[in-house]
Amino acid sequence: YGAALDFAGGAVVHINSGVAGLVAALVIGRGVNFQNRQSTPTNLIMSVIGTGLLWVGWFGFNAGSALTAGSMAGMAMLVTNAAAAMAALTWIAFEWIVKGKPSVVGTLSGIVAGLVAITPAAGFVNFYGAIVIGFVAGVVCFAAVNYLKKALKYDDSLDVFGIHGIGGIIGAILTGVFATASINPAGVGLIDGNANQVIAQIISVLCVAAYSGIGTFILLKFIGLFCKLRVTAEVEESGLDMTLHGETISHFFAPETANTNAGPKKAA
Repeated sequence: YGAALDFAGGAVVHINSGVAGLVAALVIGRGVNFQNRQSTPTNLIMSVIGTGLLWVGWFGFNAGSALTAGSMAGMAMLVTNAAAAMAALTWIAFEWIVKGKPSVVGTLSGIVAGLVAITPAAGFVNFYGAIVIGFVAGVVCFAAVNYLKKALKYDDSLDVFGIHGIGGIIGAILTGVFATASINPAGVGLIDGNANQVIAQIISVLCVAAYSGIGTFILLKFIGLFCKLRVTAEVEESGLDMTLHGETISHFFAPETANTNAGPKKAA
């Protein structure tokens, strides 16, 4: 069926990490009060800043994979931005429909889902293909984060599998659909009449998932022979920052206490 297409590492980075994260979550097990625990950022402003930096950095990640400054790098940058924006808007829309209101966290999740999905396709698809990839990534990753995780009851607080794993799989398969020789002669997909490319992409997804999943399982079990993979419930409740390092998040964000009574005092 030919070689699989992966312009900037969608399989080796995102499918790999997503499947590894899922296996780790299943092997280590669910945390204390898993069902009622809210998976929200400690500092939303820092999350927004981080995602913005990530979005800009992804231009270098994808466009830089062209290895030269030219039309292919320019197109990779364009489709990267388009897919991320489309996935974010899609996530906002579905969150608005399902939950009655959009959220900043959901928007950030949509951005990352779009960036992940377009990564393998960045140097092979045109603008319209990127829009479709971003839309599909927004819909499916939204469903994975909000429904699949609850249905399977795995504890993935950062949604590594729901966004990176699922988004990477979507991007890899749709690369085989929308890759076009007009953008890159090395990539001829379904829209150009090469259905075998889709099959090659699916095979690559299965191979990477199997390699990552089995390898992660073996490594975790090996490490478990020498130390415990999870802490006790008491340590988890008190927090690993405090238990292992003697610090809490308040040490970094608590305002300094000013001594308003400083200075010489007059005698009564």
